Amino acid sequence: MFLPSAKTALVLVYLVIIAGALVRMTGSGMGCPDWPKCFGYYIPPTEEKELLYTVGKEYSKGQVIIKDETLLVAKDHFVASANFESSHWEKYTKHNYAIFNPFHTWVEYLNRLVGALAGIACLIALFFSFSFWKEKKQLVFFNLLICFLMGFQAWLGKTVVDSVLNPYKITTHMLAALVIVAVQLYVIYAVKEKQKTKLFDAEFKLVLLVTLGLTILQIIFGTQVRESVDTIVEAGLPKEVWIQNPKGGFYTHRSFSILVFCANAFLFWRNRKLQLGFTKMNWVLVLLSLEILSGIAMYYFNFPFGTQTIHIVIASILFGLQFYLVLENFKKIN
Repeated sequence: MFLPSAKTALVLVYLVIIAGALVRMTGSGMGCPDWPKCFGYYIPPTEEKELLYTVGKEYSKGQVIIKDETLLVAKDHFVASANFESSHWEKYTKHNYAIFNPFHTWVEYLNRLVGALAGIACLIALFFSFSFWKEKKQLVFFNLLICFLMGFQAWLGKTVVDSVLNPYKITTHMLAALVIVAVQLYVIYAVKEKQKTKLFDAEFKLVLLVTLGLTILQIIFGTQVRESVDTIVEAGLPKEVWIQNPKGGFYTHRSFSILVFCANAFLFWRNRKLQLGFTKMNWVLVLLSLEILSGIAMYYFNFPFGTQTIHIVIASILFGLQFYLVLENFKKIN
């Protein structure tokens, strides 16, 4: 039961990455201005009137209203009287963002919901991992690490909201997700009983490790570009000028993609030439090509709808495939 539960957890973590990318694409990051609840509710409101002070409504401690463009939090349990009584309320102090957009709220809420499901799946995988206690104790500890990282990731999500989408914290949030993916792939690989026969080639292994490092660097460069674009977007400038004077290492990111592609093309060629048996290299090249195409679309066609999400999701899947290839290479057969 461990392997199915671990694979389910991995799929859900990738769904969290996809949901996070959708949140960024739709600008829904502040759809829920508090954490872990959403406007003080476990199930968020659908209409703005639910967040306005309502006479006769029963409020619970922690519930949120918007009054005079300010978030107010209920201090206790009470029934709203005809006259607004400020003694029952306190100002939300984490930030001063007080805008309700039902679409943004539910996109962000679904992101959090998927994250919660992924966390539960990781806990279930941890439970089943104890069946390997006698033969592979390290498996239990790695699953404990995954659960810890999921908790850390949730905390990072809180800091992102509290900072009103600080770009650096968003980047850390993304990189932490990739670390979780890597550890999950390791525990899945560690318990797979049947591995297809692979040949060992020292040069392929070395270039593969270097290529994985290049991919990680490219993702970091990409997050820096995204941070600079976010700053321009926040200024309210139209899409047409987002990349007119690119900063944040844009040209480094664009030029570096050539090196990444060449390194992977070499691995693809060597795998085919020596018949090493690493079939995932085919998918790596396909995904890398799609990644470059989505980048071209953003630059030359003013960020068409969905391209940013596609770019982020493909990068995370590409990282996962390359990391798994590294794992396969360390199970060498001479």
